[in-house]
Amino acid sequence: MLEWSPEGDRKRSITVAVQNRNHHMSNSNPPDANNKKRRFLSPEKKFQIYLEAQDPTKPVGQLLRREGLFSTDLARIRQQVKEGALTRLSAKPGPKQAKVSNDAYRAIKAELEDKERALADLAVELAILRKKTNGGSWDR
Repeated sequence: MLEWSPEGDRKRSITVAVQNRNHHMSNSNPPDANNKKRRFLSPEKKFQIYLEAQDPTKPVGQLLRREGLFSTDLARIRQQVKEGALTRLSAKPGPKQAKVSNDAYRAIKAELEDKERALADLAVELAILRKKTNGGSWDR
């Protein structure tokens, strides 16, 4: 497939480069794709990337190449920053309500039901005593 041309080596290198590119494009599993590990970015690193991407003087493509990210990764980071900001800004001032475990909740609920039953029993006793005293008041 190599041809002689007046350009000599240049024509040969272009042909070899095209053949290599076609070979890699037809290969469904490039050798590096299976060995690539998923990166975990800390929240601080994500925010740093977000701030750098917001700088209009720096090209975003350069940032993405340097960090090894895709544009969809940057879009996801921007969305996470937006959601985090909205969550924090929508929080009302003042002390936060403490969360109670399920076990503690069940115990408190059972105690409340016991006290409600005791209160109902006392209300019945009070009604019986009022009937015995002919509905009179306790102030006599």
